[in-house]
Amino acid sequence: MKVSKLALTLITALVLLGNAMGAHAQSTSGGITAPLPDLKGREIIVVTAQDYMPLTFVDAKSHQAVGLEYELIGNICLRLNCKITYKVAAWDGMIAAVNQKQYDIGMDGISITDDRKKQVDFSAPYTTITEKFLVRAGEKDFTDKKSFAANPKLKIGAQAGTSGYYTALDILGIKDGDKSDRLVFYNDFGLSVQALLTGDVDTVISDVASGRGYIGANAGKLQLLDENLSSDSLGFMFPQGSDLVAPINAALAAMKADGYLGYLENKWFFLFNPGPDAAGAPQLPAVATAAATAKP
Repeated sequence: MKVSKLALTLITALVLLGNAMGAHAQSTSGGITAPLPDLKGREIIVVTAQDYMPLTFVDAKSHQAVGLEYELIGNICLRLNCKITYKVAAWDGMIAAVNQKQYDIGMDGISITDDRKKQVDFSAPYTTITEKFLVRAGEKDFTDKKSFAANPKLKIGAQAGTSGYYTALDILGIKDGDKSDRLVFYNDFGLSVQALLTGDVDTVISDVASGRGYIGANAGKLQLLDENLSSDSLGFMFPQGSDLVAPINAALAAMKADGYLGYLENKWFFLFNPGPDAAGAPQLPAVATAAATAKP
């Protein structure tokens, strides 16, 4: 009986300790725990284009800004004790704006590349994604990049400066800045998918998670081809020399250790079902996620 009471006391103490830690989650390294940095309520300005389902987009039914990256950065700030102000801007020019310190953090399903590292700093990767051809259901004109390149009538929809754009250049055998009738530019990823649906282009290069999202939002109208075109690590970007990189990386490491990052990947990459109304959602001002304290 004494042992049971002692055990109960210890369990209660551990629970209370865990609750007291709250936002100040622990990072784990070699079995030794250390407190995460405390940003003491610091305001963090985060920018996104809100155009990359299921990472960052506007839900058509609720008109809420949602996605894996919203939940991820929100929980990071919960752990680090900071407050988020969200801003919405077009992808075109976002890297330059972050470089010029107009924003503290950029997120939009951003691939970590050596060229981008010349302009901005990156967090550690939070996930790795594979890119494929997103096509209309029943596509018969091509099955892979070789057969796509061989057919001069086929067109790719792309956003300038994205990893999909550079993959498209490689497939078409052209250089950055070259003009091609086979490469059609759009201001955001959602518009390129709409162009695919209407037949203005024949494919869009999409990561698997985003492709599944648009397939779910357009039941029976889209599919991903089998061939893997590229593999990219995604992360958050910062102005060069930002003092936020280290604490964000510490929070990401803690999330990997405690399973929260795996939970988000499972939720948004595999369980998320956008429904038929998700495509073409209006671009509305971002709102706070449950995990973040965002200012209007």
